[in-house]
Amino acid sequence: MSRVGKKPLPIPKGVTVTLDPATIAVKGPKGTLSLARNEHIDVAQEDGSLVFTPKDESKQARAAHGLMRALAANLVRGVSEGFTRELEINGVGYRAEVKGDTVTFQLGYSHPIDFKLPAGITAKVEKNMLTLSGIDKAMLGQTAAKIRDLRPPEPYKGKGVKYKEETILRKVGKAAG
Repeated sequence: MSRVGKKPLPIPKGVTVTLDPATIAVKGPKGTLSLARNEHIDVAQEDGSLVFTPKDESKQARAAHGLMRALAANLVRGVSEGFTRELEINGVGYRAEVKGDTVTFQLGYSHPIDFKLPAGITAKVEKNMLTLSGIDKAMLGQTAAKIRDLRPPEPYKGKGVKYKEETILRKVGKAAG
């Protein structure tokens, strides 16, 4: 059995979980999210927590056991606290500006890049830090990855868009000789 899947998932105050035959719906102070249930996993609500048990010992059930619990934990945390992802913009003249649900980037190209944020994701810029926030962890991570792909960091000077916690392995430039 999965070590992650065996742990019951506590449901915090103010969060309600609705179990349908096909979905798990979670509603909290920040919004509502739902997840399609896996047919190999049973989900039960007991004593203010969710319990995940595999229906059998098949390979699919063992693979999905911890995954379903982790995805449900992301839903519960998202509707109660939310998620944030920070991106750092490095380079001379590189900057970002938020206008409504669009982020405009100046990333060293001959033109500005307008990036439309998906529904449920908000952005905030302070100096060279872009902070994305939302309740859906997967959508937030995908949006951050797409923004990073606009100008990935290069290894010589470190210019580009990178995650705050990411370290760029620097290369030595040409040596005169």
